[in-house]
Amino acid sequence: METLLIYIAKSSGLLVLFYCAYYFLLRKETFFNSNRWFLLAGLVTSVILPFLVYTKIVWIEPTPEPSYTPTMKYSQLYVPNSHSIENSSFEINWNYVILAVYCIGFLALLIKFAIDFYSLNTVLKGKKVHQQADFKFIDIDQNIAPFSYFDYIVYNSSMYTPLELENIIEHEKVHSNQNHTVDVLVSRIFCVLFWFNPIIWLYKKAILQNLEFIADNEAAKKISDKKAYQYTLLKITTHESCVAITNHFYQSLIKKRIVMLNKNQSKKRNYLKYYAIIPALVAFVFLFQIKTIAQEKKEALEVSKKEDPVYVLKFQKNTTDQELKEVAEKLKKDHNVDMLVSNVKRNSKNELIAIRIDIHKEKGEDQSIQVDGDDPIKNCGIVITTASNGKEKIGILTDDAIETPVVIKNRVVQIRETNNNSVASPAPPTPPTPPVFPGGPLPQAPPVDMSKMPKPPVVPANTKDKVAMAKFDKEIAEFDKKMEAFEPDMSAYEKQIEEIMSQREAIYDKEMQKYEVAMEKFNADMEKFNQDIEQKYGKDSKEYKINMKQYELDMRRHDIDMKQLDKDMKLHEKAMKLYEKELKRKERESKRS
Repeated sequence: METLLIYIAKSSGLLVLFYCAYYFLLRKETFFNSNRWFLLAGLVTSVILPFLVYTKIVWIEPTPEPSYTPTMKYSQLYVPNSHSIENSSFEINWNYVILAVYCIGFLALLIKFAIDFYSLNTVLKGKKVHQQADFKFIDIDQNIAPFSYFDYIVYNSSMYTPLELENIIEHEKVHSNQNHTVDVLVSRIFCVLFWFNPIIWLYKKAILQNLEFIADNEAAKKISDKKAYQYTLLKITTHESCVAITNHFYQSLIKKRIVMLNKNQSKKRNYLKYYAIIPALVAFVFLFQIKTIAQEKKEALEVSKKEDPVYVLKFQKNTTDQELKEVAEKLKKDHNVDMLVSNVKRNSKNELIAIRIDIHKEKGEDQSIQVDGDDPIKNCGIVITTASNGKEKIGILTDDAIETPVVIKNRVVQIRETNNNSVASPAPPTPPTPPVFPGGPLPQAPPVDMSKMPKPPVVPANTKDKVAMAKFDKEIAEFDKKMEAFEPDMSAYEKQIEEIMSQREAIYDKEMQKYEVAMEKFNADMEKFNQDIEQKYGKDSKEYKINMKQYELDMRRHDIDMKQLDKDMKLHEKAMKLYEKELKRKERESKRS
């Protein structure tokens, strides 16, 4: 309720801000189209800006909590006396009163809005429509001022001369072309929403007046006789019957329209007036849209751990009988306290649903707690507080009282799980890193001296001449012998490359074998880790979820490594294919030469 009222107040304030800027700086300027968008921007800003809140966190020193009695049970609640409730005086909730008044005004104006739509539909229904270009003209016989509604232009031709009617139609065409009906409807909706704010009615009037300035200015450019247009304005001032939610030609501010029609164009430097709203909006944000939240410094809590810590031995639903026995032995050994556990009940999932704990000290200070029900227990535990003089106080907490560490007399409660008193939390195994294929430069191919290459024999012109072809075959055989003697030892080079690559592949295969063995061990370790975490904390515990998230993160990293490995292997295969292609190309070039 309070949030809604604050939002309405902020929106109303922004409307006042934009209207004052328009009224004092812009209403006398001839930037009619710019004024239109400025006024609409004010409406949009008043709706959106109150939602944009910047949260600022301020760190403060931690405040010590009041004295704390470990034996206190958080299930004990204060119940007020019924007589005090009956005798309390009746109080009016003014928030509800204000909301009720607002809703009454809102509904009344909403009904008026619907009636205006019905009246408009009555005027348009059943009338003959004359389509011309993008406009729909309707000539009526009622004594209603000319108006436009989207692409409809309505008028009574019998009331005006042809020249006057031409001026009126040019004016209404501007309204229709520029969709001024949207501005009218939007301003009307804001009047319904913010009816209690008197500025919104002035704001609506400013929007409608500026729309008339736009239409007059554009129509005057197309009309040859500007004075005749002004006379038309004066003639129809006697019409008082106008249809709501439309752009009607009649307006009560005829004098201002004529003044603006004859006013000289404003200087361009006056556009700077639009920027005056920016500092005001910035000030609004700094004053009302910054939410400050105070948080205590965590460092102060960490320092306080050095002073007289308070230990909590915590039981959970998954705590076993053996673990309860170990806690009892630890209490007896470290603090000389007898702990008796009885009435232990478990459900089908072996979860604790009932337990009774009795604490006995030598001085006769006895305490007990009993939890019973059908659902698994949340938390219960034993609090051991050590004072500065070495004296110990032991108490019992229940339910969510020890869910998080608390500050008690400048000391921090350190929660110790009963199933984790002596054994450290298991750490998730780290997945092995996949091997990378060995790289390194390869020897350069031997150069080929083309100038010393033997020339191949010429093929006979007549390939059917057996003598000539026999001679050609003999010359080819001699050419091949010369080439074998002349060519560099490419086979030796290829063999050298094959030896290097085979050595690298052998190293890589060996590393891959090691990696596969490591992955098998990792999977086995992960399976054991999951079992340990589930047994130690339970599937529903916070620790189990944290460790599983870390495991999922490690596996995602492993998948990324494997994808990178596949990518590297593909690049290696591609490089080898290119290398073999280059060798074959050099061989072909040497033979062709």
